[in-house]
Amino acid sequence: MKDLQRVLLLPGWLNSDPEHWQSLWEQKFGYERVEQADWGWPRRGDWMARLDEVLLADARPAVLVAHSLGCQLVASWAEHSQLTGRVHGALLVAPPDTEAANMPSQLHNWRPIRRSRLPFPSIAVISSDDPFCSQVRGAQIAADWGSRLVEAGACGHLNTASKLGVWPVGQALLAGLRE
Repeated sequence: MKDLQRVLLLPGWLNSDPEHWQSLWEQKFGYERVEQADWGWPRRGDWMARLDEVLLADARPAVLVAHSLGCQLVASWAEHSQLTGRVHGALLVAPPDTEAANMPSQLHNWRPIRRSRLPFPSIAVISSDDPFCSQVRGAQIAADWGSRLVEAGACGHLNTASKLGVWPVGQALLAGLRE
């Protein structure tokens, strides 16, 4: 089944820099990054429409690999899209709490957080010291989505600053979703 699927990388706010594990996966494994028109002031509807476009461009089933705001994209998109049947599963890494008081104003249009159960298998990876989402809140969001929860320990926002490199643990989680 793995050969028939494509892996779509969904970065969060401001995109994933060259040393981010998503960028390293793109380079090393050839996964496809879903580019957005505006990384600085992300509009939920625009990002959802872009994901639909990418899924319509290729009929093969996809596995979504989302980081940060990309996780909120998956949840919002899944509530509205008629293309959810094209998604085999989703790896949701470090979902942010966009409802938190300290969220930048650029992310306020991602409120409220969509909490519907996802219509495909998913794994949510959270950190105990993520500055953008408490561990308790991250676990609740994952439960709302029906995602299997993986607690990564003290890894910050699971981004470049976390020094994950190509993140073999994430690759193993993705492999499980692709089966």
